[in-house]
Amino acid sequence: MTISFKVNGITHEVDPARGEDRLIDFLHDDLGLTGTKFCCGIGICRACTVASIRSPNETATPVVSCSTALATVDGTEITTIEGITPSKGLLPIQEAFLQEFSFQCGYCAPGFVMASQIFLDELRQFGRLPSDLDAAIEQAVGSHICRCTGYVRYYHAIRKTAEAMFVAGGSKDG
Repeated sequence: MTISFKVNGITHEVDPARGEDRLIDFLHDDLGLTGTKFCCGIGICRACTVASIRSPNETATPVVSCSTALATVDGTEITTIEGITPSKGLLPIQEAFLQEFSFQCGYCAPGFVMASQIFLDELRQFGRLPSDLDAAIEQAVGSHICRCTGYVRYYHAIRKTAEAMFVAGGSKDG
């Protein structure tokens, strides 16, 4: 029996003997997907965040790939920063991060983008902004570490993007 999962829409099968291998190592070494950053190695900084969906009807959840064994992603669909970014242009959250000068070195940016996009997708499904948007943003990205600029600019960009999703014609598809 193999470990089977998708990464950015492509199915991969791995020998069970590799079950304890870290997801980030598989992404980097086997697939050449280096956009997901390795930093602390113990899942605290969250620079290595990817999105994971266990079943087709489930919403994505953020997963720290540096401390996630391949055996635990069996049957899941993983999306990395390479898989979430459009082939032309940027996601609205990526544009907002640039406009707000959210980062300096950019090392933490992929993790922030992934967690923020998961949060924005959840808001879209919810159909409206939460009554305490700031607390919801804190819940979504508060555990991410940025050593350069702090967090105010990230939070402002996320708030701006979330509000724009619902102000633009009141659409929940924005």
